[in-house]
Amino acid sequence: MTEETLHDTDEPENAEGDTENLDPVNQGAADDGTEVEVKVNVGGDAPEGDSEGEPEEELDPLEKAGREAAEWRERAMRTQAELENFRKRMTRERGEAIQYANARLFESLLPILDNFEMGLKAARNESEESMIFQGMNMVFRQVQDFLQDNGVTAVDPEGEVFDPNLHEAVEQQFSDEVEEGRIIAVLRRGFRLNERLLRAANVIVSKGAGSEENSAESGEQSGEGGGDA
Repeated sequence: MTEETLHDTDEPENAEGDTENLDPVNQGAADDGTEVEVKVNVGGDAPEGDSEGEPEEELDPLEKAGREAAEWRERAMRTQAELENFRKRMTRERGEAIQYANARLFESLLPILDNFEMGLKAARNESEESMIFQGMNMVFRQVQDFLQDNGVTAVDPEGEVFDPNLHEAVEQQFSDEVEEGRIIAVLRRGFRLNERLLRAANVIVSKGAGSEENSAESGEQSGEGGGDA
């Protein structure tokens, strides 16, 4: 009887010990004297942070890598195309800079060339056998050769159709020989530098065949203009 009594009294002590071991959180709270709140997720509810939207589907690693590779390949091709266009533009601009570097210099020389040509015509009218004319003519040819070697060519459009992009109409006249819209005479030559126009040619444009009355009226108008001046 004594042994059974002893065993019965030991069982509650073991039960209490098991209870203490199964609840370590409460035990620590009791030891520290502070309250610990433990939340238990019942029913599989989602956490508060994920309640607003569904989680994104995770892509297959191979598919994700393929998309990234395609994106980087597209960027590389676009960058290569932009670099190629930049190189072409720089090559073209450098060529144009070299080609037209002396454009202003040639423009400044054109009035000097005009005056020299007028002096050459005056020397020719006096005598083509004079030493002055021959010397001036030789210099004039050298200047023309120099301009041609550098891409400068004269624009002499007599008889051609008037083009406002290349010619500057100074006057219009009736003409029975030259049809309307064509150039009767060139008062001052124009010049090109390669494909670029340096100076437009000053020209007289035909108004076509006119009657005597029209010719008389134009003569009177020019006379009135001279009298007013």
